[in-house]
Amino acid sequence: MSSRTRRWAAALLSAAAVTGCGSGADGPASPGAKGVPEVKEEKDLPDLPLDRYRLDTEESKRFGKAQRLLAQRCMIRLGFTDFPADPKPPASSASTTAKGLIITALPTSLGAFDLDHAKRWGYGWEPRLRKALEPTGRAMTQAEFAALYGMSSNGATPKGSKSSERGCSGRANNQLLKGVADSRRMWTFPATHDADLQKAVKKDRQVRRAFATWSKCVVDKGGKRFADPMAAYSDKGWRRGEDGNTPQTRREVATAVADVECKREHNTLGVWWAALAKRQRADIQRHEDTYAAVRSDVEVLRGNIRKALG
Repeated sequence: MSSRTRRWAAALLSAAAVTGCGSGADGPASPGAKGVPEVKEEKDLPDLPLDRYRLDTEESKRFGKAQRLLAQRCMIRLGFTDFPADPKPPASSASTTAKGLIITALPTSLGAFDLDHAKRWGYGWEPRLRKALEPTGRAMTQAEFAALYGMSSNGATPKGSKSSERGCSGRANNQLLKGVADSRRMWTFPATHDADLQKAVKKDRQVRRAFATWSKCVVDKGGKRFADPMAAYSDKGWRRGEDGNTPQTRREVATAVADVECKREHNTLGVWWAALAKRQRADIQRHEDTYAAVRSDVEVLRGNIRKALG
């Protein structure tokens, strides 16, 4: 799975219901049409214009690693000399936290696209992935938890304390944001605008036709009719568990395979990408100064991450 597709993991496309199957001159833009990339594999998905204004998946991982490392150093200075870099919650709350771990990352903003994965795991994921995401260090003591977060494990905080000042975790976060002019704007401006643009793209005529063509293709392969690829990915019939995984039934796997095959056959992601990229470029032009400020702050953050990781 490429980093550029995982970077859309939290972006859920809310597409409008479409009717008709669209074909010929009235069908979706063909592969190779002006501005429409031909997407046969995940690696074929180009970066989106807004990607330069936010951390990608690998950078987000480095941010988390840097935050944990700085927090660990802080804890050691406080006297917790054997504090782990990636600790589990205190034993009293570890089982609850593990139970609450939900994996919601999407391979692309239109759901499944890896055919081999679809054939094996449907719309779910390999069970060992959950274990790989859990903390690797020992469980914290109650005293360590209080020092790390400035609160007890039941959520009680010192009277009058600010969240940014709570414990070593808050201090580490502040250190990574040193020099960032407006962290709230940096985190929320691109994300909020992207969410709005994701909603707007559903009104694009070519996208509606692309989804209609994809939907008919899935039906022709034996699946039920879905309004759009995300409706297929999130269908309640897959019975996702508390952790977000599915049981990978025969029907689910067959639908996921048809879903991926139809996206590839009709270049669904290419058409969707072109429509979204057009809207993102226009939004960047409309808010040029703000996006420039956001990008400057992101570059400061990247520098702080590099410095923290040495």
